[in-house]
Amino acid sequence: MIISAAGLAIAATAVQSCNQDGDNNYYYYYPNAIVTVKPIENPDDSLTFYMQLDDSTTLVAENLKKSPFGDKEVRALTSIEETEATVPGYDKVVHVYAIDSILTKKTEPFTDDKTVDSLFGNDPVEMIGDWMTVVEDGYITLRVRVATGGYGTMHRLTLLTGVNPDDPYEVEFRHKREENGISGPYVLGDALVAFSLDSLPDTQGENVKLTLRWKSFDGNERTAQFDYCTRMSSPSKMKIESGATFLTNVK
Repeated sequence: MIISAAGLAIAATAVQSCNQDGDNNYYYYYPNAIVTVKPIENPDDSLTFYMQLDDSTTLVAENLKKSPFGDKEVRALTSIEETEATVPGYDKVVHVYAIDSILTKKTEPFTDDKTVDSLFGNDPVEMIGDWMTVVEDGYITLRVRVATGGYGTMHRLTLLTGVNPDDPYEVEFRHKREENGISGPYVLGDALVAFSLDSLPDTQGENVKLTLRWKSFDGNERTAQFDYCTRMSSPSKMKIESGATFLTNVK
């Protein structure tokens, strides 16, 4: 998805610059889109990857010949501007001012409570319903908020499938805080993570309810629903929160 300039203020983080001309207009380095960066199976000298903006819009970067992420397919935050150029077979050509990958993972199957608690934890988390929380192009991308403390504390983020035998489209978010022996004081931190939904049954073009559940800071279970259709978009309608910085120590 892409947002207008008015939405840039809530992006909250700058991304890696791709600008080579020394432009000091830092406004351009704040993200205005989330894309899927996709390597081309049989690349040529002029085009080795493209970006999927949403379920029907493909982008080519005029100023990047190679993907910054090699041959990996990843979700990414980017700052882009549409140009008037065209490339046959693709919808738009854009100038990429900055781009940085989002932690992109596969889902994990639910086994039993004891096992998943041990492997993936059950620490509280909150979901942030801004423009970065979205279901599109076969991924669910989430902006999450955790309590973090101590230098080097890692946060393992996991999405479980198969948590409801009666509903294959119900998934559960798990958070495991891995302390390094130094605890507190705890502060709030945000992170972005994307999960491929290719393990869910194909909806065959039908819209279903994708239910996301998680343990919140108050200890209660919360849920949010998305209108989900395989490889189609479903923007978030969750409440927007504020008041935290972004974390990089997530896995």
